[in-house]
Amino acid sequence: MKARVSALLLSLLLAGMAAPAPAAPSAPHNVILFVADGLRALSVNKDSAPTLLQLSQSGVWFKNSHSLYPTLTMPNSSAIATGHYLGDSGVFANTVYTGFPVPSADNSVTPFLEDDGVLGDIDEHFGGNFLDEEALLAAAVKAGYSTAAIGKLGPVGIQSSTQHDGKDTIVVDDHTGHKGGFPLQADVATALQQAGLPTVTPGRGANGKTGNATTPGTLEANVGQQQFFTDVTTKVVLPRLKQAGKPFVLVFWSRDPDGSQHNQGDSLNQLVPGINGPTSRAAIKNADNNLAAIRSALQQLGLADSTDIFITADHGFSTISKQSKHSVAAKQSYQGVPAGELPPGFLAIDLAHGLNLPLFDPDGHNEPVFYLTGKHSKKGSGLLGNDPAKPDVVVAASGGSDLIYLPQDNAREMAPKVVKSLLAQDYVSGVFVNDDLGSIPGTLPMSSINLKGSAITPKPAMVVNFKSVSTGCKTPTLCAAEVADTGLQQGQGMHGSFSRADTYNFMAAIGPDFKTGFVDSAPSSNADVGKTLAHILQLDIPAKGDLQGRVLSEAFPGGKLPQVKHKSLRSKPSANHLQTVLNYQLVGSTRYFDAAGFAGRTVGLKTGSK
Repeated sequence: MKARVSALLLSLLLAGMAAPAPAAPSAPHNVILFVADGLRALSVNKDSAPTLLQLSQSGVWFKNSHSLYPTLTMPNSSAIATGHYLGDSGVFANTVYTGFPVPSADNSVTPFLEDDGVLGDIDEHFGGNFLDEEALLAAAVKAGYSTAAIGKLGPVGIQSSTQHDGKDTIVVDDHTGHKGGFPLQADVATALQQAGLPTVTPGRGANGKTGNATTPGTLEANVGQQQFFTDVTTKVVLPRLKQAGKPFVLVFWSRDPDGSQHNQGDSLNQLVPGINGPTSRAAIKNADNNLAAIRSALQQLGLADSTDIFITADHGFSTISKQSKHSVAAKQSYQGVPAGELPPGFLAIDLAHGLNLPLFDPDGHNEPVFYLTGKHSKKGSGLLGNDPAKPDVVVAASGGSDLIYLPQDNAREMAPKVVKSLLAQDYVSGVFVNDDLGSIPGTLPMSSINLKGSAITPKPAMVVNFKSVSTGCKTPTLCAAEVADTGLQQGQGMHGSFSRADTYNFMAAIGPDFKTGFVDSAPSSNADVGKTLAHILQLDIPAKGDLQGRVLSEAFPGGKLPQVKHKSLRSKPSANHLQTVLNYQLVGSTRYFDAAGFAGRTVGLKTGSK
């Protein structure tokens, strides 16, 4: 009996010795993140974007995708970079109140963030990293990856946040070779020259033409500049990354279709065709061509099978409306503004009038804005109060939504007065108020949309969403028009609102880490992008804030769709019977924001009543 047991034990021991050891984790694949700025989910078709369409059909199409609100480039670029919602990153809009004069913005306290110098100044002011979260590329550098960020000024700088010396990550954007741009590595500059490419990024040419109230904007896509960025990627950067012999992470941020949709001259002062004209379609095709060239280069370099490509857009898009029946600002006469239309800075003007406060221009060296004599601020932002150095109210203008700050000790007293003035305007559709200011009828708390978190930058007192409408097509998210606080004209393009037209961005993925031919019906957002790519790259990135996206594991082979809940939140009614309504979805504790606003004033909003 003992002999039999001994023999059995020996047999089991030998079997265990002969069994293969558990397989080591596979080496991480390369990752390319391609951001088609301003690409609407349903604008991708076989004519405008055959490469994007084929990729989404062959790989994964995230059918239920979302931009973060406010639906602007810099907030969403911060989410893509960190995997955190805006309450943690502190990038609440494209234009924010910093609380200090920013040198690179001509000492404005409300700088436009799409600028390398501005980003550097704010980083320096807030201890070296104003996001206060580690960006994906920074973590990849620490883990030994090769990294590069190429394309549009501003969001490219956010991706390479804290790496302003240009030593670790290859950075090429609009400012490359210009004053204030990221330094170009000497060997990269040499490689550009050897490839017959300039070491100074070319301008946008005719594509940068904005036009005015009597002259159309551009009729051309941003072909020349983006061809330069594509050539840099395919002829210099990708070969160098392959030669380095290690996994790499490359971000390519396409300015089109966003830049061309903003400036397009197909629809001067008209809501139709708006951003659906030939120039906008050419811009979508331009971005699609860039992606096709990058995929072709991967094939030629033998990198296609080992590279994941993740596509996202930072936001959707709408056509600009400048209409209001109630606004004091719209009843004044301004040079270059058609009679009866809202001027740039209309919210600051209407608030100054409603609160009976003087108005000053933070982008005009704090000069007074005498709006009753036909003046408006240069960029739409405003300082309200008797002393512009110590304003009671700050308005940071950002297109389809504006931020309001109350920097003085009287904020709780001032907040209800500001809200009352806002709710009197027919162009407002929903207001979100900082939780610290208490509950105000007609508004919802900022925490409900993940704008209340660990951010170290100044926090807005309110976020104001502007009205949006359908111009009459069968698919409203493709023909929405929104009131926008901008210097662009009615009929051109803008985003930033809480309409589904602006929150519905395009997202897709393909590569060895993703399923094939899979339509993902679960909600996804730009906060999930950073988390998902970090998972693929096997990066464990520490977090300071709790407002994070999720890993889109259902898109991986073997992954299962999560349970999804559809929710709606409604504020208490105001004295004039307005209620801010929020439609959102839940996967676990992760929130996805569909639309918000007042009944009848936001495209895609479901209120449960007419």
